[in-house]
This record gives sequence, structure tokens and C-alpha cells, in this order.
Amino acid sequence: MNVSRIALAGGVAASTVLILAGTASAHVSVQPQGEAAKGGYAVINFKVPNERDDASTTKLEVNFPTDHPLASVMPQPVPGWDIKVTTSKLAKPLDMHGKKINEAVSKVTWTADGGKIEPGRFQQFPLSVGQLPEDADQLVFKAIQTYDNKEVVRWIEEQKDGAEEPESPAPVLKLTAAAEDAHGATAASGSDSADKKATDDHAKDEQTTASASSSSDTTARVLGIVGIVIGVAGVAFGVLAGRRRTA
Repeated sequence: MNVSRIALAGGVAASTVLILAGTASAHVSVQPQGEAAKGGYAVINFKVPNERDDASTTKLEVNFPTDHPLASVMPQPVPGWDIKVTTSKLAKPLDMHGKKINEAVSKVTWTADGGKIEPGRFQQFPLSVGQLPEDADQLVFKAIQTYDNKEVVRWIEEQKDGAEEPESPAPVLKLTAAAEDAHGATAASGSDSADKKATDDHAKDEQTTASASSSSDTTARVLGIVGIVIGVAGVAFGVLAGRRRTA
């Protein structure tokens, strides 16, 4: 009896921990498709779960960091959702590919237009973003989730070093080490490799041609010498035959 009660209590405790853990982790988050390298471009997904049993999510607002503005933000269409991209003027223009950028995206809003995130479901909202900063390890996006019962959940709390995860954490995009060059180096490297390969192939062709030519010349010389030897032998045979007849 005591063993059964202990087992039952342990099961209830474990279930409670799992439920609480699931609730704590069910918040708006952002993840890249592949990697989000410093100085490059990336496709990122905002994952929005529905935490309510009696309401559906009908709106998501994502605010972009102002300390590291992103000039290029392109949303991927999501069926059943209207997308609005809001830009703002920059206090300090950005320099991208030799051009001065005076505006950057400050907010992207998805509003249900026939679609919604029902209880027990989640939705992903993809964006193509860049150019990612080279002097930061992460980007913090503050998000606001709205339900059809008018409830608003603000995912805007930033994680503090050494502290526990906040109750409503803001989505954080972790940046990886910079690639050689998101636009030029890789392509240049590929071009250099192609040029080197073409040069090597050309050199090999020349060597093959030279080798074949040399082989042909050698063969011709050998055949010529053989012909001379045969000719001399023929003449000698003829002379000897003539002497025999005279004798």
C-alpha cells in the first residue's frame, strides 16, 4: 500500500514537472534555417505556439532591434495572414554595398485574414533578413501576441546574464561566426578555383600534345633509321648476288 502511494505521488510530481516545463517553453521564439552568420543574410522563422485552450492567436507583431538595424527584410507569404512591413528613418545611415541606406525595417506585423492559430497548434512566420551585424553575437526581437479574445501577451523581457529565464522572454536570434564573405569571397574563391582548374587542364593538354608530338617524332626517326638499315642491307645483298653470278 505504501509503495503504491509513493509511486502514485511520484507519478503526479513528474507529470506536474512536465506540464510546467511545457508551459514555460511554449513561447514565441526565432530560429534560422541553417545558420545566421555575422555579416551575411539568413532566412529566419518566428515560431508562435498557442498557449490558450479557449482562444486563437490572430496577430503577431515583431519589433526589430534599433541598435543593429536590418535594411533588408522580406517576408514569405503565409496563407491566411496579411503581412505589413513598417520602416523607420535611421539616425545614422547604413552603408550597404556602396549605397547609403537611410531607412530600415522597425516592425513586421502578421494579422489573421482567414487564418488563425488554434489551441494546441503553432504557426511559423518566415523572413529573409540581412545584412546581419558583424559586431554582435545575437539579435533580440520583441514580440507581441494577440488572441481573438483581446488578450495580449508581450514577449519583450530580455535574458540577464546568470539569471533565470524571464516569464515572457523576447525571441533571441543567435549569430554564428562570420563566413569568409557572404557575397564576394566565396564566389571569388570559386572563380579562382575554376580559373586555376582551367589553367591546369590547359597545361595538361599542352603536355599531352607535346608528349604525343615527341612520341610521333621519335617513332618517325626510328622508322627512318630502320628504313635506312633495310636499304643498306638490300644494296649489300644485291652486290653480293651480282658477284656470285659473275663468278
